[in-house]
Amino acid sequence: MSRLRSLLRQVNWLDEKPSLQSRSSSDPSPATAPVLRDLATDRVTLTPETRLVYHTDPHSAAADRYRLLRIRLQTLRNLGKLRKLLVTSPLPGDGKSTVVMNLATALAGKGNRTVLVVDADLHRSPLASSLGIRAQSGLAECLEAGNDPLTAIRYLEPLNWYLLPAGEATGNPAELLHGPMLPNALETLANNFDWLLIDSPPVLPLSEVLSLKDHSDGTLLVVRAGITSQDAVEEAITLLGKQHVLGIVLNGVEQSDMANHKYGYGGYSGYYHPAHERSSGSAD
Repeated sequence: MSRLRSLLRQVNWLDEKPSLQSRSSSDPSPATAPVLRDLATDRVTLTPETRLVYHTDPHSAAADRYRLLRIRLQTLRNLGKLRKLLVTSPLPGDGKSTVVMNLATALAGKGNRTVLVVDADLHRSPLASSLGIRAQSGLAECLEAGNDPLTAIRYLEPLNWYLLPAGEATGNPAELLHGPMLPNALETLANNFDWLLIDSPPVLPLSEVLSLKDHSDGTLLVVRAGITSQDAVEEAITLLGKQHVLGIVLNGVEQSDMANHKYGYGGYSGYYHPAHERSSGSAD
């Protein structure tokens, strides 16, 4: 058994088989907030490089993996344990933003859940360009000026989810994400949406993710098969805290590779492994 799989025995909720709970129709939802109906709308432009397989190839094996992940996450959501989900990776290039876009699309469904993606990677954000929408003010400007973050949100068609872009920081991004404005901004957003997916900078070597972790309910860690080292994964889990890491998404692996245990992290059922990409050009 590898060092990594031994460590991941403590990341155990994905190994469980929880009884799924349907959300009551009387359960109040932030989706009814009038402010969401007044937000501007952008129509995304999807290309093969976007790799948004949940929308473009919904019957694929990769899309099914996102459905399974959605079911597990929704169980925790229904139990009142999860709303603000941090998605990060040990290193740049592991494909976390690709995972965020697909997971947001899966969670939103046909619009029956309000899902907001918060682009908190103020250093290097690929989301707007990947979706073919113009760059605009976003989280950075809200944290610098104290603006209402709801005013910078865009509704994305035909994906049925919302985006708070990263914007462009004029100062040090690390200071912004460690500053006093972040907790209030995230709480304001959480009160208006069913789901917050926070696309953060990678864990190594930056420190911003630790501040974002403190204001989220749990973390998904995205690693790239055959590329991300076990040492990097272990260090990221240690920094985030084992109890905060809900599971690991093994990205860029083929089904045949998983069956043959080709990778050092293979064979552990706590992994989800979207098989929609192998190239190194995916969004971070």
